[in-house]
Amino acid sequence: MQKQRPKHLDLAKIRLPIPGIVSILHRVSGVALFFSLPLLIYLLHGSLSSAESFETYRAVVANPLMKLVLLGLLWAYLHHACAGIRFLLLDIHKGLELQTARATAKTVMVISLALTVVLGVALW
Repeated sequence: MQKQRPKHLDLAKIRLPIPGIVSILHRVSGVALFFSLPLLIYLLHGSLSSAESFETYRAVVANPLMKLVLLGLLWAYLHHACAGIRFLLLDIHKGLELQTARATAKTVMVISLALTVVLGVALW
């Protein structure tokens, strides 16, 4: 008897394993960092140009919505860096076993979130 395959995939019921989630978040964080470059360059330019533009920069960054955006970008950077190290190790065939791959994926999630909290509190 041939196995019955679904006619459509119910994406809400599919549960992605943690390494898959880390992989997707690595791509999403990379895209977010790329598209945020104009904002980050604007903020860097504003903070370094003159005393007046630095005060403008401080006013922009003091906005709670902007702090939330910058906190999200901080997480994106930290997650992208941690996951990138994990993927470099996978590229040299370290940590390919199922349990190790799951453990390193969980570690990436925990470390990136913990670093975001620590640095977010320290910065703001």
